[in-house]
Amino acid sequence: MSRIQEVARESFGWDELRPRLSEAMEVLLAGGDVLAVMPTGYGKSSLYQVTGTILEGVTIVVSPLISLQEDQVRALTEAKDVPRAVAINSSAGQRERERDWEALESGEAGFAFLAPEQLANPEVRERLRGIDVTLFAVDEAHCVSSWGHDFRPDYLLLGDVIDELGHPPVVAMTATGAPPVRAEIGERLGLRKPRLFATGFDRPNLRLEVVRHEEDAAKRSAVVEQVLGMDGSGLVYVATRKDAELYAEELEKAGVPAAAYHAGLRSAEREDVYERFMDGRARVVTATSAFGMGIDKHDVRSVVHASVTDSLDSYYQEAGRAGRDGAPALVTLHYRPEDFALTKFFSGGGPDADELARVVAAVRSTPGITRSELSERVDISVRSLGRLLGLLRDADVLSGSDDDLHAGDLTPAEAASRAVAEADARQRIEHSRAQLMQEYAETGMCRRQFLLGYFGEELPAPCGNCDTCSSGSAQRWADEHDVGIEEAFPLSARVRHETWGPGIVMHTEADRLTVFFDEAGYKVLSLAAVTDGGLLEVLGPAA
Repeated sequence: MSRIQEVARESFGWDELRPRLSEAMEVLLAGGDVLAVMPTGYGKSSLYQVTGTILEGVTIVVSPLISLQEDQVRALTEAKDVPRAVAINSSAGQRERERDWEALESGEAGFAFLAPEQLANPEVRERLRGIDVTLFAVDEAHCVSSWGHDFRPDYLLLGDVIDELGHPPVVAMTATGAPPVRAEIGERLGLRKPRLFATGFDRPNLRLEVVRHEEDAAKRSAVVEQVLGMDGSGLVYVATRKDAELYAEELEKAGVPAAAYHAGLRSAEREDVYERFMDGRARVVTATSAFGMGIDKHDVRSVVHASVTDSLDSYYQEAGRAGRDGAPALVTLHYRPEDFALTKFFSGGGPDADELARVVAAVRSTPGITRSELSERVDISVRSLGRLLGLLRDADVLSGSDDDLHAGDLTPAEAASRAVAEADARQRIEHSRAQLMQEYAETGMCRRQFLLGYFGEELPAPCGNCDTCSSGSAQRWADEHDVGIEEAFPLSARVRHETWGPGIVMHTEADRLTVFFDEAGYKVLSLAAVTDGGLLEVLGPAA
C-alpha cells in the first residue's frame, strides 16, 4: 500500500486516492482480476496508471476512441518517472507505428493503447504475444455486453486475447453497469473470480426532471426554450442525425453558439465540433449517442434529452456527463408517450437464419478457418460477421478464437435455429429495458430512487432533488408504498421463477420487487403474488 501511495503522490500528484482505488490496485498487484464500476470522473484510469507503473513489463489498455487514447497517453507523458506510453492506431503512419512496436518489444515503452478493432488483426495479436504483458486493462468495459449500451462486437474478442497472453491480471472498467451487465462483462472477458469494486451510482448534484408532451411540435419548442434559458455549456441528445442538425440550426438562429454532432459527419468535422465544445466556442452540442465516450468536460451544466433512449443504462450514461465538477447541474428528459413505441420498434430486427446457416456451414467445411477468411467465403463484412459469431458462440454452436473457428455437431439449419432462439431471448430483454425506461418517465416515485434501484442500489428516502420530490409526488408515493428493503428477497440475490427461470433481484420495496431474468429480462412483480404463490425460490447471493 505504501508503494501505491508513493507512486500516486510522486508520479501523478495525487495526495490521496479516492475510496476503493488503492484496494483494487492491491488486488491487481497480487495477480487478481478486478471489475471496477465507478462513476465518470472518479479516477478509474489510475487503476492501470499506478499499477502499471509499479509492475515491470507492459500494460495493454484497450480504449475505444483515438481521441480518448491520445488524452490518456498525454496524461501518462505528463506524469513523473512513468514508463513511456504509446497509442498504436490509424492516426499514426506505418513508420511511427513500427517504432512504437519496437519500443514495446525492447522494454523502452511500458503502456500501449489499442482499439478493440485492432485486436481482431492476427498480426497485432502475434506481436503482442512476443511482449511481456503484465497488466491488461479494458476501458468502457460495458461495450462487451450485448445488453449494455454502446455494444461493440470487437470487444467480444478480448477474452481470447487475454488467454493468448497467459491471462495477466485484468482490470475491466465502466462508469455504469447494472448487475446483469457486470455478470456478462466477467463472463465474456473470462475474468477469474474478479473482485468487484462498485463505488455507487448516486450523483446528488444532478437534478433529475422529466417533462411529458402530447405533440411533437410542443416538445421541440420546449426543448429549445429550455436550452435558451440555461447558463453554461450543455448537451442536447436526439435520436436522429436530422434532429441533431435541426436543433443546432434553430439554436444558432436564436443566438446560442451550437454545433451538431453525429456519425454522418466526416472525421475532421467531428473533431472540430469536439474541440469547439471543449474550449467553449460551441456552448451547446446537439448530438446523437455518437457523442459520448471520451467527453471529458467537467463544467457541463445541463443535459437535455429531446428523445428517449433504449434503456436506463444509456440514459444515465449520457446524463452523467453533466456536473462532473460536483457543482449543481440539470438533467431533463422530454418525451411523448408514443416515443416509447418507436424505441421498441427500432430495437427490433433479428438475425437472418439463412445467413447464420451459411456461416456455420462454411466453418464446418473448413475447421480452423479465421474470421477474415470466413468473411470472404460468406461475403459478409468482418464487422457484421463479428455480431453473428458472437451470437453463434452464445448459442454454443461455434467455438474457438477468431483465428481458429470450429463448429459443433449440429447441422447448419439446427445451429441457426438455436442462434435465432438466443437472439429472441435478447430481444425480450431489450424490450423489457425499454419498458423500464418508460416506467422511469411516468413514475410518481422519487426519480433518483428509481434510477438507483435499477442499478441495484437502495436510497432509503426520497432525494429532494428531482421534480417528483419538488411536487410532493415522491413522498406521497413513498407513504403509499411504505418503501423498504424486503428481507425475504435481498438485493442482488439470485432467484428462480417457475416460468421465467433464474434471475437477479434488482430492486425491492414493501409491496413489489424488480427482477432481471436471464431469459425474460426485467419484470416488476407483486410481492404478495410472489410470496402467496411461492413463485420465487432464492438460490443465493449474486455472484
